[in-house]
Amino acid sequence: MKKSEGLMAILLYKWLWTIAAMLIVPNSSAETASTLHPVYVSVTDVNHNVTDKTIEISCKIFTDDFEKGIAETLKKRVDLIKPANQEEANRLVNEYIVKHLNITADGKPLKLEFVGFEHERDVIWSYFQVSNLPDPPKKLAVKNNILYETYESQINMMHVTVGGKRKSYKVSNPQADMVFEF
Repeated sequence: MKKSEGLMAILLYKWLWTIAAMLIVPNSSAETASTLHPVYVSVTDVNHNVTDKTIEISCKIFTDDFEKGIAETLKKRVDLIKPANQEEANRLVNEYIVKHLNITADGKPLKLEFVGFEHERDVIWSYFQVSNLPDPPKKLAVKNNILYETYESQINMMHVTVGGKRKSYKVSNPQADMVFEF
């Protein structure tokens, strides 16, 4: 698939969300439709791996939104679908996420180690880990302001799993702080 076809697919997908919202909203009309906007959302999964004594983190962000966020925040244009320079793309993805996702475990800041990223359909999955975490954390505090500087209506969802217990939380711009207790 060509990049232009991929971009069209992404835009179509996002606008389908808008149409779905129109169908759900009572008394919607063409005038209402012009005020609706696509959904801006990211999903971050945080899992404590007891066997490896690590925390595994994955962030799922729409490709076009992520590229725009990187361009606006880091002042660098990047094609995350077919990067001309994979090393530079890795650096930019890492720099952006580390700047916008902060996690503390039991009061201690965690250092996110970049593992990599991949493109899947219309999203980018970026992967991080935190090594040498011998005990499952009792409390995780998270600040997640991914794409807040780019989209006023950005929503960030978090799913955290520790000791087999999964907890979820959603924040909307400007709220960015969450606490998960296990």
